Amino acid sequence: MLVQIIGVGKLKEKYLVQGIAEYAKRLAPYLKFQVIEVADEKAPDTLSDAEVGIVKGKEGERILAQIKPDAHVVALSLDGALWSSEDLARELDRLGTYGSSHVVFVIGGSHGLSDEVLRRAQQKLCFGRMTLPHQLMRLVLVEQIYRAVKINRGEPYHK
Repeated sequence: MLVQIIGVGKLKEKYLVQGIAEYAKRLAPYLKFQVIEVADEKAPDTLSDAEVGIVKGKEGERILAQIKPDAHVVALSLDGALWSSEDLARELDRLGTYGSSHVVFVIGGSHGLSDEVLRRAQQKLCFGRMTLPHQLMRLVLVEQIYRAVKINRGEPYHK
């Protein structure tokens, strides 16, 4: 199985880069894992709704260019389904067995995801009502993917 995370923007914080690298190393015996970074659109801090739409559209084009046609896409979105770690484990197991062996999780930039990316997604996932920095969300997501793999294999880690 190939699991990818596509995220907008380059991670600069060393602790986040190191954390993701650690979980990627832990995932290596179980599946192929990649993080793909697409450039964020440079924009001033205050934007009109129309300008936000333009920014999301440009970032969305970059995201969609990285997604293969056969990939199952899960978009992280505030209006997505709330899954437990066990739900994520079941879904990855189901996809690997009966669906697609290529799963892409998409994390938007500071303004979210474009409508085009959301339409491409087969599923939308929400990690809760709290706002988290999109850079930190990458680390949280990769940890949850690792936890799901361990749950599915019945191996210690999940508590």
